[in-house]
Amino acid sequence: MEIKQYNSVNYEEIADLFHDSVHAIDSAVYSEEEKEAWAPTPPDYKFWKQRLETKKPFVAVKGEVIVGFIELESNGHIDCLYVHKDHQGQGIASSLLKYALHSALDMDINELHLAASKIAKPFFTQHGFIVRQSNQVKLRGQTLVNYSMSLSLKPESLSGQIAP
Repeated sequence: MEIKQYNSVNYEEIADLFHDSVHAIDSAVYSEEEKEAWAPTPPDYKFWKQRLETKKPFVAVKGEVIVGFIELESNGHIDCLYVHKDHQGQGIASSLLKYALHSALDMDINELHLAASKIAKPFFTQHGFIVRQSNQVKLRGQTLVNYSMSLSLKPESLSGQIAP
């Protein structure tokens, strides 16, 4: 697996990866209606093309296939971290997060922060993120639960985490 900078020709593949990953979540965690509100069918490719041109995510690639992506903003906000539904449990999310962490350190960012879904919260907790609050987000007629989380990038905070 290789982690690369986003290439604009891949916007549909990333949009499909996002959509399919959300819709693969067990319905006991998020209902079909919640998943549809989160990732409408079909994906809005025009929206995704524009979004990805702005966000410029890092993408994980195996062979010719994008298997995951992460968006790191200059203020330390991680807006998306998704792994292809057929490639989960292989360390891809951890590799992407570690790559983003190193990039954040290179950019002199002192803290990472994000809104994690119910399904992502344990992953980020495992990597040292702390829950700051629970949120209820209204989206397309549904109320979704997520969690504001953060990770200090000060050297004393990183020992034992995903530090360099």
